[in-house]
Amino acid sequence: MKREVYPPNVWRARLITLAFILAVVAPARQAMAYYKLIDLGTLGGKSSLARSINDNSQIVGYAYDASGNYRAVLFDSTGNGKNIDLDSNRSLANSINNNGQIVGSVYDSSKKWRATLFDPTGSGKNIDLGTLGGADSQAFSINNNGQIVGIAADNSTSIRASLFDPTSGGKNINLGTLGGEESWAQSINDNSQIVGWAEDPLGRGIATLFDPTGSGNNIDLGTLGGTKSWALSMNNNGQIVGYAYDSSGVWRATLFDPTGGGKNIDFGTLSGYKYSSAYSINNTSQIVGWAVNSLGNERATSFDPTGSGNNIDLNTLIDPGLGWTLTRAYSINDNGWIVGYGINPAGQYRAYLLIPEPASAMTLGLGGIFFALRRSRR
Repeated sequence: MKREVYPPNVWRARLITLAFILAVVAPARQAMAYYKLIDLGTLGGKSSLARSINDNSQIVGYAYDASGNYRAVLFDSTGNGKNIDLDSNRSLANSINNNGQIVGSVYDSSKKWRATLFDPTGSGKNIDLGTLGGADSQAFSINNNGQIVGIAADNSTSIRASLFDPTSGGKNINLGTLGGEESWAQSINDNSQIVGWAEDPLGRGIATLFDPTGSGNNIDLGTLGGTKSWALSMNNNGQIVGYAYDSSGVWRATLFDPTGGGKNIDFGTLSGYKYSSAYSINNTSQIVGWAVNSLGNERATSFDPTGSGNNIDLNTLIDPGLGWTLTRAYSINDNGWIVGYGINPAGQYRAYLLIPEPASAMTLGLGGIFFALRRSRR
């Protein structure tokens, strides 16, 4: 079959048409919402914060009740308000695994914080995970194998990174430091790799990959040329993110070299913003956190995992008519669902859920037009 060939003037006219579409229609697409936003509500109060989401869309964090007390909460991801209060005391839920196990901490009757494995039904059958001989402890992460990490006080009242005994049998493991006094375990992946920070002999807090046996073979993950850093999340592929200081004292979202070889990557920040922190990385290398300007204003951010600086303010990917300001993104699951907290139209800090919207037909349409023009030119 003979292929139809268009004369140059027709080709130019079609290119002009495509240019018009790209100039007018594509920006309109950019203004559309890429995420559906759900207000996760509270426990009767005004404020809430979502800290963790698993791959089954279960979300935990904390919310205020009508009396102004904050409680660990399992949020209703539909936003219909059927949130579950996980403890009658002041409490925080920090992590939920794919099995629905939840960890965090409870401020108990003795006025001490205690690392806790919560009863997800809200029936109060919570488990105190103990300490390292001191009074306080907090749990920050639970992997899909039920391993739990956080911090606990030892007999000298120093705070140490801890691997908790989930049976509350007291076999908690002190993960040590980098030669200093204190340490903090923030995240554990399904390969039992643990990250956080530890003090070195000079008392500087440095991002750390901990020896899970507690034998002290911890790895200093370095900085961006400054004196401090903090590892906040590690996925099952061994990628570690957090923040680190550069030589000028500016802290930036960072991808850490897990070998401790110093090949850390500065993710940068948003245009007009100075600081940034990467808080969560999923198993497909999607990274979220926030950027901060010199006035302390925060914006929830999706970071470019290549380190090329193509970071995105998540506020540009929601419907601006909603009147929200997304300030922090704390967790992203493997489906790309994001949770954190922001400011709603009433000026209240509220937990939110972002659900990716399906790709629009318009995007496919533009691709089809371009493909057709290419064929007609041959």
